[in-house]
Order: sequence, then C-alpha cells, then structure tokens
Amino acid sequence: MESIRDIFITGYGPSSSHTIAPGKAVEYLLRKYPHIDRAEVTLFGSLALTGKGHGTDDIIRKVFGDIPCEVKTNLDEVKDHINTMEFTLFIGEKTVRETIVSIGGGSILTEEGKGKKNEDVYPFHTLHDILRHCIDNKVDLGDYVIEKEGKDILPYMEEVLRVMDNNVREGLQKEGYLPASFKIKRRAKAIYEESKSKEESAEYEVMATSIAVAEENAAGAIVSTAPTCGSCGVIPGVICYLRKRGIDDRKIVKGLCVAGLIGKIIKTNATVSGAVGGCQAEIGSATSMASAMISYCFDKPIKTVAQAAEIALEHSLGLTCDPVGGYVLIPCIERNAIYAVKAINCARLSAFTNPDESKVHFDEIVETMYQTGLDMNQGYKETSTKGMSKLNIC
Repeated sequence: MESIRDIFITGYGPSSSHTIAPGKAVEYLLRKYPHIDRAEVTLFGSLALTGKGHGTDDIIRKVFGDIPCEVKTNLDEVKDHINTMEFTLFIGEKTVRETIVSIGGGSILTEEGKGKKNEDVYPFHTLHDILRHCIDNKVDLGDYVIEKEGKDILPYMEEVLRVMDNNVREGLQKEGYLPASFKIKRRAKAIYEESKSKEESAEYEVMATSIAVAEENAAGAIVSTAPTCGSCGVIPGVICYLRKRGIDDRKIVKGLCVAGLIGKIIKTNATVSGAVGGCQAEIGSATSMASAMISYCFDKPIKTVAQAAEIALEHSLGLTCDPVGGYVLIPCIERNAIYAVKAINCARLSAFTNPDESKVHFDEIVETMYQTGLDMNQGYKETSTKGMSKLNIC
C-alpha cells in the first residue's frame, strides 16, 4: 500500500476531483511539455456535468496561465472512468493528445502512469493485517505509520494541520455570501459567536469549525483534502473537540497519521470519489478517519480504534452525492458539521463495544461501501441528474 500523503493534498477548493485534480493534470502537462502554445480540454462524465459549479474550467485556465486554453464538455460520449479529461496540446507544428483521469481525492492517473505502481510504503493493505502486525510486535498505530513513512511524515502532517487551522481562523471571521448562482450565506461566524452563550458550547464550536472550513472550501480557498475537499471540514471539527478536551498538537499530528492510514486503506480497497461511490465514499470516509483519530488520541486500545473507524463508516452507507446545482454547498457544508459530531459519537460508542465480540469488521465494511457505491444509480453520484441536485433553488 502506498503513502498516506495523497489522503491529505493541499490545493484550491471546492472539489478535490473537480479542481485539485484538474489543476494537477495541467501542472503535469506543463512539466512534460514546457513549450505549449495553445490547449484544448474536453471534459467527460461527472466533470462535464458538474464541472461548471465546481469551477473545473476556471482552475484549468488558471493553471495554464498565459497559455490560451479552451475548455469544452462532452455529455454524449461515455468513457471508462466517470472523471475523464482529454487534452489536445498545440506545440509548434506538433499536436499532442493526452487523456488524464481524476480518480478521487485530488489524485490523477495519466497515460504514462497506467500499469505503473508507485513504491509500496506499507507491506499490508488491510486494517486486519496491520492490527495483527502491531499487536504481535507491540507497536503503537501512530508509531507504525511513522516507521513506514519515515519521520518526515510528521512535518508533512504539521503543515496539513497549519492549513486546516488557517481555514478555521479565516472562516470564522468572514460573513456575506458564498459564490454560486443562488445565494447561500456564510454561517460559521454566527454559530461560533452563539456557542459562547450555550451550555452545549463545545458541540456548537465543533459545528462552527467544520462549517468554517467547508465554507472556505466552497469559496475556493486553499484547503487540505481529508480525504476530499467536499469532506474537508470533518477532521478540523474533530480537532477542535480534541483541543477542548486537552489533547495537545503533538498527539493530534500523530492522530492525523492514524486518520490518514484509515483513509488510505479505504482509498486502496474501495474509493474516496463521490463520482464513483457517492458521498458515503467522501463524508463516510472522513467520518471513519476522524472517529479513529479521536479514539487514538484518547489512548484507546488499538482494536477500539479500528472499531471506531468501522462504526463510523457503517453508519454512513448509502449517502448520495447530489449537491444542488453542482456546487459544494447544499448539503455538503452542513453535512461536514453533522458528521464531525457523528464521528465523536461513534468514537464514544466504540469504547462500549468489545471488538472481539463485534460481528462486523472494518475491512468488510470498506468492501460493502464500495459495492454499495457501484450499485448506486449513477444519477446520485455527482452528476447533477437526480436527487437534490434537481431542486429548483433561487
């Protein structure tokens, strides 16, 4: 299994698959072909259907910079992958064509990369095997990640935490409306201010924090995927909760390593792409990561950490990805706040569950989530053709 670094990718929101990945695709082409005169890009599938609301065309043009670029959509042709981009590059007298796929969470697959595999960092790709190794060798789960990734994973995660904290700080200060064809007002600041007068202040602050990050993402700020842009507010909300419970940042950084491990197992054996698996693959994965992180930071037994991850993913099954108008606004922003609180409750519940008596295990629920996503009608997977996406909102 490869590094957890692609679970936490920093880039422009609002969508890991529709903005970060297309931006990375252009960067890849600019490195490969440094003398491009002009470019044409055709978007297919989910990118064609919801790219406008996600700002796909804007990010492609932005990264190409001064190079003239025409972005087109093809709604008729069906490609093997729902998030396919075809680039036609004009370089002097030569014309080059490249097909690049956005595979979820900000990652891309190029023609050059097909059939190739990055170096494995982990010898195991299931949580069952990782737990068995850690238990047999008396290794802490966070230390296991550091051992396999190398100590430079800690400064990497510190930077992820810095980006998240910056989103919280900025998001809690801003008011006004988010960019969309319909008016959606920012609410994070108001919720945060309300939290100061509430008995349940901690829960309000968690929600405000998650919404602040989700609103910053929706506005196109630089965010960190966790594991996607659409679900990037869940873990920051949980970090707020952990700090209020006295957990220091050193432990939180190791907790992020554990969260990344959970996310990487899901991404390796299933998907974190809303266009492939629905929102269960995005917000469900984020909640699973966050719940495991909480359990780990409170020094729960390793099997309890796994149980927290399982409970959170199990109770996110079936979530559709059908945001209104193709924007990462409704229901995405509220969903981040709701599932941050849910992650806390799943971690609490796991503490009262005997993992050795559990009937359902994490790796099984990952497989179930993936199969559920494959069975889900394509209209409910980031295509703006069914469900809430069809609501007429002014």
